[in-house]
Amino acid sequence: MHRRTFLTISLQSLAGAALGSSLLEALAAPLPKMKITRVRFYESPISRPMFNQSFHIITVETDAGITGIGEGGSRDTMRECAEMLIGEDPTRIDHCWQLMFRGRFYPAAREKLHAMGAMDMALWDIKGKALGVPVWQLLGGKSREHVECYSTGFIRVDGGIKENAKATIDAGFRAFRTSVADPGGDTPFVSQRMVRKTAENCAAIREAIGPNADWCIDYHTRLDFPDAVRLSALLEPLEPYFCEDLVRSENPGVYRELRKQVKVPIAVGEQFGTRWEFNEMVEQHLIDYNRTTIPNCGGVTEYVKQAAMCETHYIGLTPHFTGPVSEAAVVHVCAAFSGPALMELAGTYKLDIPYLPQHFDYKNGKLWPNDRPGLGVTLDTSKLTLAAEFTTRNQPIKIFRRPDGSITNW
Repeated sequence: MHRRTFLTISLQSLAGAALGSSLLEALAAPLPKMKITRVRFYESPISRPMFNQSFHIITVETDAGITGIGEGGSRDTMRECAEMLIGEDPTRIDHCWQLMFRGRFYPAAREKLHAMGAMDMALWDIKGKALGVPVWQLLGGKSREHVECYSTGFIRVDGGIKENAKATIDAGFRAFRTSVADPGGDTPFVSQRMVRKTAENCAAIREAIGPNADWCIDYHTRLDFPDAVRLSALLEPLEPYFCEDLVRSENPGVYRELRKQVKVPIAVGEQFGTRWEFNEMVEQHLIDYNRTTIPNCGGVTEYVKQAAMCETHYIGLTPHFTGPVSEAAVVHVCAAFSGPALMELAGTYKLDIPYLPQHFDYKNGKLWPNDRPGLGVTLDTSKLTLAAEFTTRNQPIKIFRRPDGSITNW
């Protein structure tokens, strides 16, 4: 046998053993040339009522016959994003992201980011399908076999908070999540009293789950600064996995002072979007866990960048729960992230969703990466209401480009 032929076959054999023949074939095959031809927006019957936390569905169609699935946004915010991408190459994902984020002069704020996130995850779905591999393979492969979860609003069992906490851990979840106490009904929220009640609840949770299980708490930005400090001191001996959103989110710089006064692990980010909104909190080590999620942050493209930034500062990911397609997208990023990751999952989540024959793979309190191409989601649009479709490009301002073709601001 000719030496070069032998070497080629040997390398292919080694690569096939390391990567798997299907992945090797996918990487060797060229991506089909594609353009985005149409974006459709479907209303989901299970969507949350807040338009910037919606579970609405989009499909991004291409002239190559490959369709991507995304989730999030509203009809109006989706229009701004979708019309910018008609005619674009869907495989140039970061280019498309920059176009949506910067293409109408003002950077996208949190509401528009949600629609961007839906579009972005659909582009990753297209690319994975075109190559015949799951998105986690495109992000570098799995760093973990599964993504551990904690439960929010676990299905109620007979009894109180202690019984629910124990049932959550027994169901396989890594941690039970609680929140600052609610006074109930129309009773005024007295911060000082709620601190005492919350501390009592958390002590009961720790007693119920024992020393070898975990629990966490969301302050929901309900407390005034001194009461957030006081509650954190009371909870410290109970060893929470993290305490979330200790104070209001409008001024991230407040955590510079808060960090000096509390010792509990801090999780922040649910109410933030891109990395520019909280990069100083990461770089100054003011938080321990990043709570942003897909699609809220702008999609897989942005979340991967946030994860890399967090890893360099020893900060873990505890993404906020979201819709079923977005949950599937989050699993791909967390699977490829080597730092600590703990995914929030709504304990009362309805896994049987008529319009989604497949979405994320859940078992025993954990989310599992699968080998289905793209996001691994299948969609039955006959169970949804078509609310809008976009087929015409709209680029209202001139886009400036550097000599290499990359986008710069107008």
